[in-house]
Amino acid sequence: MTVGLGTRRARASAVRDWWQPAQAAILRDLHARPEGLTKHEAAARLRRDGPNQLPSGERASLMRSIAARLANPLILVLLCASAVSAFTGDAVSFVFIVVMVLMSIALDMVQEHRAGRAMDALRSTVALRVEAWRDGRLGELPAARLVVGDVVELAAGDLVPADGRVLSSSHFFVDQASLTGEAWPVEKGPSQEGSRSEPLACAHAAFMGSSVVTGSARMLVCATGVRTVYGRLARSLAEPAAPTSFERGTRRFGVLLARLTVALVLFVLLINTLGHRPLLESFLFAVALAVGLTPELLPMIVSVTLARGATRMAERHVVVKRISAVQDLGAMD
Repeated sequence: MTVGLGTRRARASAVRDWWQPAQAAILRDLHARPEGLTKHEAAARLRRDGPNQLPSGERASLMRSIAARLANPLILVLLCASAVSAFTGDAVSFVFIVVMVLMSIALDMVQEHRAGRAMDALRSTVALRVEAWRDGRLGELPAARLVVGDVVELAAGDLVPADGRVLSSSHFFVDQASLTGEAWPVEKGPSQEGSRSEPLACAHAAFMGSSVVTGSARMLVCATGVRTVYGRLARSLAEPAAPTSFERGTRRFGVLLARLTVALVLFVLLINTLGHRPLLESFLFAVALAVGLTPELLPMIVSVTLARGATRMAERHVVVKRISAVQDLGAMD
């Protein structure tokens, strides 16, 4: 029993580190054949392992998106001004400020939602297709349906759809600069023996994210989706994007405006207190001054301007996922 358990563990490790065993051993461990899988076997493995796709990043929920926009210091200043207006009985200012803030947030979210739907549609339109062996016949299928054990044909101009071992090749050179940073294509070829080196240094292994420069090859798929080298890299990058320079600039402006408003209110209160004027009247005057200084239309103007820029980019067949990036693009020389 101990020997059997050790054998199963060794075999699991061999499947995980698929570039290390000899070619015959990896074919045996993956229950694969040089002529490919049957459709029944491929369907079962697709249900077990999932599609050959990279993580696209989770979209923030509606409440999280709204909360992120309300956290902007400029928006907070306007909301405080609206609250003060409501407290002092100025209903017109309260309604006006709240409507402007809500319209700005709604416009921003609608634009980004439309951009996300456009990106999804574009991604489905340009889905990668590959030539794979199924039931002993070569046919075309979406790369997302590839499974471990499939055998695919690669030629010059193709993108490598998954990680795998080269079974046969003819002057097969690939560009894997996106993974290794190498400036020149590297030659890949079959090897009956395994390798103890790093996977990217193996001459018998090809990886998702590479492109075929010259030649042709037949490759055994050994890892798909997030289990590929490129998939692990993509998963580490599928994190919330850092704020753009424009977002940082508007945030700094909002903080500056909040500080100036607070300083001005305190200064007015101090002057009126030294002049022995009624404290309540002095406070109301300072608050009215603060409300008058807040740029209620600024968020709306910014959102409309950036949305207009995103619309003009869409007319040139460019999808803007974050409208704040339009300003960064316009700042390029």
